[in-house]
Amino acid sequence: MTADEFRALALSFPQAVEDSHFDTGDFRVGKKIFATLRESDGRAVLKLSPDEQQLLKETGRGIFVPIKGSWGLKGWTQIMLDRADAETVRHAMSFAWKSIAPKKLAKAQP
Repeated sequence: MTADEFRALALSFPQAVEDSHFDTGDFRVGKKIFATLRESDGRAVLKLSPDEQQLLKETGRGIFVPIKGSWGLKGWTQIMLDRADAETVRHAMSFAWKSIAPKKLAKAQP
């Protein structure tokens, strides 16, 4: 998966917008971030729960790696884009998006 494909996928979620912080692009619903993308090194990260992170790490064939330190313990997870396909990332990204989307909006999505 390329950075452009990741960006397009993130922006395909309802009410998702692109912004940035600390020289890193981020994808938000409202003011809450569900994914980040740093194009300079192709680093993509999702906001998952620790349980979701563990599940994806176990089933994701080396695609998902917890961020080091306390952020990783909270569920922030790097995606190895060079190993990822759109379907796998969409599935993982839906967890991240639903975790921060307004409840009414999240319930309306499959």
